[in-house]
Amino acid sequence: MRIIVTGGAGRLGRSVASALAQAGHEVVSVDRADPGLPGVECRVADLLDHDATHELFATLRPDAVVHLAAIAVPFSAPEHVILATNQTLAFTALTAGIAAGATRLLAASSPTVIGYGAPHGWTPEALPITEEHRVAPWNAYALSKVAIESTVAMLARAHGDAVVTGAFRPCFVVSPEEWEGAPTQQGHTIVDRLAHPALAAVSLYNYVDARDAGRFVAAWIDRAEARHSGEVYFVGADDALALAPLSTLLPAQVPSAAGFADGLVDRAAAFSSAKATAHLGWRPEHDWRSALSPAEASRLTDLLAADTGRPTITPVPAPAPR
Repeated sequence: MRIIVTGGAGRLGRSVASALAQAGHEVVSVDRADPGLPGVECRVADLLDHDATHELFATLRPDAVVHLAAIAVPFSAPEHVILATNQTLAFTALTAGIAAGATRLLAASSPTVIGYGAPHGWTPEALPITEEHRVAPWNAYALSKVAIESTVAMLARAHGDAVVTGAFRPCFVVSPEEWEGAPTQQGHTIVDRLAHPALAAVSLYNYVDARDAGRFVAAWIDRAEARHSGEVYFVGADDALALAPLSTLLPAQVPSAAGFADGLVDRAAAFSSAKATAHLGWRPEHDWRSALSPAEASRLTDLLAADTGRPTITPVPAPAPR
């Protein structure tokens, strides 16, 4: 297929564009910068320009559009700017894709739509969290993602079997260089999140390797069926980004999770990607224990040894050999 990836120069976009190219697709990144990826064509464009975007997509004639372009970090811009920008980008890119003949449309949402971290409290309906959990956005970023999911569902209703649409909620995205110690989108490192549990508690210790997110997109492009059009998928690692079981960590860091997290033993994550496995056969291949570079693993050991005041935690045991 000829696939447009909006935001192809971003932290997630680079891995998605690469995964699609490696799967044999003809990939065009449409972004404000050139990702410089082998096998990926680049068009520098402003996707907020409705008419120019429709003209560009009509020229490219894509079979599919993967929409990732967005203000990607909550509170990184004024709330009204985040809401207006993310909603407009999604609506413009997806409708331009349909007008240009695309029959598959996939857009990036976020687990933040669930509402965790709300300043006046949040309680999970159940753990692990699945797509059945109600959405409860409390900031403009999360609200913009709910709007994107609604746009995807609206387009599915409007076009029936002629167009297959979907949305995915990638967990805290870790790009390959971040396993080597590069800063995450929050400015600290993966080792910082592991050594200081409060840093990862705000996202309920969820994460996904960007390469696995790319593989999910490739799987959706190849296998999504019309009967699943308009549906949403969590996309995350099978384990938690934590040194101790979430049955211990979550009640301590997120008191409202007490009683719900009892089943999250060993390495279990707070979010389930079982729906993506059932519909698409996708499963994550990477986990932080094997992906973290030796140098960063050594730094983590040093940080834990030096922090004599940290609470004692029991590391999660390695699984038995299969």
